[in-house]
Amino acid sequence: MGEREVDWSALPMELLPLIGRVVQARIDVVRLRSVCASLRTSIPPLRGISPPLLLPFPFSINSAGGQSFLSQSSIYRLEPLDDNPNLSTCSSKGWLVKVEEYEPGRVRLLNPLSSLCIRFFPDSFPKVINLLDFRVVEVGKAYKLQHSNGMNIAGVDKLLLFPNSAWTSCVEYKLIFGLFHEGKLGYVKYGDKNWTFVDDNNFYCDDITVYKGQSYVVDGLGTVSWIDSSMKLIQFSPPLPLCALGNHKHLVESCGELYVVDRFFDRERRFDHDLRRHIVCPKTVNFEVYKLDQEWGRWVMVKNLGDQVFILGNDCSFSVSATEFSGCKGNCIYFTDEKNIGAFYLGNQKIDKILDYGAQCHPFWPPPSWLSSKSSSKC
Repeated sequence: MGEREVDWSALPMELLPLIGRVVQARIDVVRLRSVCASLRTSIPPLRGISPPLLLPFPFSINSAGGQSFLSQSSIYRLEPLDDNPNLSTCSSKGWLVKVEEYEPGRVRLLNPLSSLCIRFFPDSFPKVINLLDFRVVEVGKAYKLQHSNGMNIAGVDKLLLFPNSAWTSCVEYKLIFGLFHEGKLGYVKYGDKNWTFVDDNNFYCDDITVYKGQSYVVDGLGTVSWIDSSMKLIQFSPPLPLCALGNHKHLVESCGELYVVDRFFDRERRFDHDLRRHIVCPKTVNFEVYKLDQEWGRWVMVKNLGDQVFILGNDCSFSVSATEFSGCKGNCIYFTDEKNIGAFYLGNQKIDKILDYGAQCHPFWPPPSWLSSKSSSKC
């Protein structure tokens, strides 16, 4: 029996809101609402986190009961449409771009790794990006805690909203987790006057993420736990093997699997409690990647990521396929390190410096020139 096309507008009206609720990314909701008048009528417009979400200041020192603001940015893969003459000089493959809404209705482009604002654009790229010229896929979200003047609040490493959905409004966010320097994990609910620390004062974690609709954390030993509704940590995995003696653990989801990336430094980090920042920033010298064998309850070292690329940004970690980007190599980890952006190749255990932190000014990552002019290692 041959296939036949069905007009979206001919679907039963009661099905349209149910279809819309399956879509979670903001860009996909906008795209779905633009299909036809019936979908646009049945699916409400996005509410997002605008106006800026007010939160209590996370530190007692000099806070005087003040408030902080939550800013959101999304990471997209942009792929030019094949028949677009305006982008004939650009690569036919994708780029990564981080978009931050710093004021209602106003956005700016950031580098996906360093989160520095993009201020200069190559001549070959359009000064105004029309999303109708691209296929757009959301690959991640990141959040920052800021002062009223827009400056980031020192001492906050990572923020996580849970649940994280395009349909969730400010008052519907059940929890906002904050990972503070030296591994303290706190949370706040909308309307709370203060942050609360998770579990007890003896717990320190390296990273936090949402995996399959659940919040997970990893501690310095590589033990992964999930957080239940009473804010208690439920152990999900054993610690990493004794040989995994790295200095910092990252959680990365790739192809539906949860990985722990163990990061090794050349010396210990030193933290200044008064300044709420690290005063000694060591250099990264190695990475090891582990995946949990859930059937046997043990960690397995991963030596080949295939065409996958792990990206360890300042406020968000994720993975992409190298085949979707020109000049990008698989089996690789990109990361920020002090004032540099680097690449670690699992194939030969080598690290290459890609760009100086302050020199990056390209809105799309990774541009082919990074790898051709700055990198010589082969996987």
